[in-house]
Amino acid sequence: MSELTRIPAPDGVAPSAQYSHVVLGTGRFVAVSGQLALDEDGKLVGEGDPAVQARQVFENLRRCLAAAGATFDDVVKLTYFVTDMAHLPAIREARAAHIPDDRLPASSAVQVASLVRPEFLMEVEAFAVIGA
Repeated sequence: MSELTRIPAPDGVAPSAQYSHVVLGTGRFVAVSGQLALDEDGKLVGEGDPAVQARQVFENLRRCLAAAGATFDDVVKLTYFVTDMAHLPAIREARAAHIPDDRLPASSAVQVASLVRPEFLMEVEAFAVIGA
């Protein structure tokens, strides 16, 4: 595992309870493509339900990170693409099941007109740094 430093609020920047403004570390960089609410057979999980979709997305992220030898402890950045900002509480709840508040990564949330298929409510990508 990489040694990561989280800076929740650099001098002159308003703090946030939902993410760290800066996360830095040394090691190997891992990029995980945006994950959707698909099960291992490629079937949609949780049609119309942001909480169910968010849980599946984070499970897919966990599996992708594990394939690279990483965990959520190694994540330095998450990017959320949502079709409705109202889905963010469901994403935060799913994230909380994997990442404690004292280890929050840097984050961005972007509302998009649509994702690759209309039944997808969100897509989440991750960047991690693991030990060399």
